[in-house]
Amino acid sequence: MAAKEIDLKAVEEFLADLACNKVGPIIKSKSGSQQNYELKTGARNVDIVTTIDKQVEQIVWNTLKSQYPGFQFIGEESYVKGVTKITDDPTFIIDPIDGTTNFVHDFPFSCTSLGMTLNKEPVVGVIYNPHLNLLVSASRGNGVKVNGEPFNYKEKISSMGTLQLNKSIVGLQPGSAREGPNFKCKASTYQNLLSVDGGFIHGSRNLGSSAMSMAYIALGSLDAYWDGGCYAWDVCAGWCILKETGGRVVGANSGEWDIDVDNRSYLALRGAHSGEEQEKYVKEFWSCVIGNLKYD
Repeated sequence: MAAKEIDLKAVEEFLADLACNKVGPIIKSKSGSQQNYELKTGARNVDIVTTIDKQVEQIVWNTLKSQYPGFQFIGEESYVKGVTKITDDPTFIIDPIDGTTNFVHDFPFSCTSLGMTLNKEPVVGVIYNPHLNLLVSASRGNGVKVNGEPFNYKEKISSMGTLQLNKSIVGLQPGSAREGPNFKCKASTYQNLLSVDGGFIHGSRNLGSSAMSMAYIALGSLDAYWDGGCYAWDVCAGWCILKETGGRVVGANSGEWDIDVDNRSYLALRGAHSGEEQEKYVKEFWSCVIGNLKYD
């Protein structure tokens, strides 16, 4: 299907309705009830998957397939390493429940993250946290909506100070793998970012959800989010939303200015008063990264 034939705003509205009326009620009602779960990446990791994750993904897929039969679909629970690929075709990339550990523990920062790519670029994003009744959505060229109402991101950015590393709050989360070079890189970088002799950021926040972290950057509540080990479904929706507010996504490692949605490591930052301001922030941030994040 040609890009000009796709009504991105209509896709956004369809995904928003799906998130609020089909997925959200399940997440809210089942939160804290799933004490039997799997560790999907091995006993030395804490990457949790529940029966509800799988059920929600199936509901989402069946609904999308009925409405958009010609589109491709990539979901966290149906992903097959080395087989599943993102193509130029319109592709839904979804995380049925982002923040599954939060979901299991009934911490109110689990959400559904529904994104779509076209030519491998995130062009639609819907993030819904039913615990907070917070819906953040966007589609390319149509701005951002919060609970269905336009969000004036320009006014928000103008009210904020200069984007500076030592005046920022950064989303940081250790992820599921707690060993090896990547974990050491994260731990060392966190220390360097927080240290008075390093980045000396104002503080860090771990929301336990990539999607919620990126949504809050777009809304101006966080300045940046740095992480590795994520997948496309963790960041696709948030990437589109963030871009619509003048934000930017680059790689977690120094020099990675242009990355694909499935890069596996990311630095996301909010909109600023200029592109030069953002570039300066990125370079200062990269100077605090100890080592390199590398994922298969």
